[in-house]
Amino acid sequence: MDSASTNPPFHKAFKTLMEKTQREREGFDETELVEIEECELPVIDLSPLFEESDDEVAREECKSEIARASKEWGFFHVVKHGISSEVLNGLRIEQEKVFKLPFDVKKNNNDFKFFAGSYRWGSPTATNIKQFSWSEAFHIPLADIMGSTTSTTTGPNNTLTYRIEQFAWDAYNLAQTLADILAEKIGEEKSKFFRENCLPTTCYLRMNRYPPFPMASPSQVHGLIPHTDSSFLTILLLQDQVRGLQLIKDGKWIAVKPNPHALTINIGDLFQAWSNGVYKSVEHRVVTN
Repeated sequence: MDSASTNPPFHKAFKTLMEKTQREREGFDETELVEIEECELPVIDLSPLFEESDDEVAREECKSEIARASKEWGFFHVVKHGISSEVLNGLRIEQEKVFKLPFDVKKNNNDFKFFAGSYRWGSPTATNIKQFSWSEAFHIPLADIMGSTTSTTTGPNNTLTYRIEQFAWDAYNLAQTLADILAEKIGEEKSKFFRENCLPTTCYLRMNRYPPFPMASPSQVHGLIPHTDSSFLTILLLQDQVRGLQLIKDGKWIAVKPNPHALTINIGDLFQAWSNGVYKSVEHRVVTN
């Protein structure tokens, strides 16, 4: 199946924006581009939180690292996080399969019992190229997934929904662990707030794909435009080796060096507000390639 039939019709729908971009690029000096420095995010080993051990010093140091990264970066990597490679790889494989389906199938949701209206692509309201996201995504409310499948379910896309549910439960438990630690580190007594108000059914899972950009230099087009996340916490499953994620640190954009062994955690707007600005919800974007 050729990529033209699987990719959204970016060129057709946004022809005016694309032509405008081509004209703007005529005579554009690539040497004027600001070089983006690549940095590694803080990497935190979470094993002290899950191991049956009496090493309270290691556990407290781990908690302090989480709080420190949330204050200073708003983003960090976690390893030995308790989510198995089988769960992560299973979801990744199924995600790749669904994005390879024909565009019309994805758009019409014919085979997606639980995903009605979840498929999105581009930026329908964009008036210039800087507002346009060169990407496609499924934005899935977990209320539509949780409890909908079992390990013996068969039929179209049930493998995908099963993999999503597997990952969602594990990611939810990880998020609760991180949220409790962050609350504790700003003096909040360990309460039932997050477990009572941040239920699995209030969460979303978003699968993103950033198709290759057809121009020789894609520097003016985003895969995902600059934004902050409105959530409490975001857990990013996979940032592949095609670099694209960038964030603001100390007033300038930096590129995040991928870590294939880690999950990426970032603080959302709700957590920044709930912590009275102690933890930072940081502006970030994905650049095209």
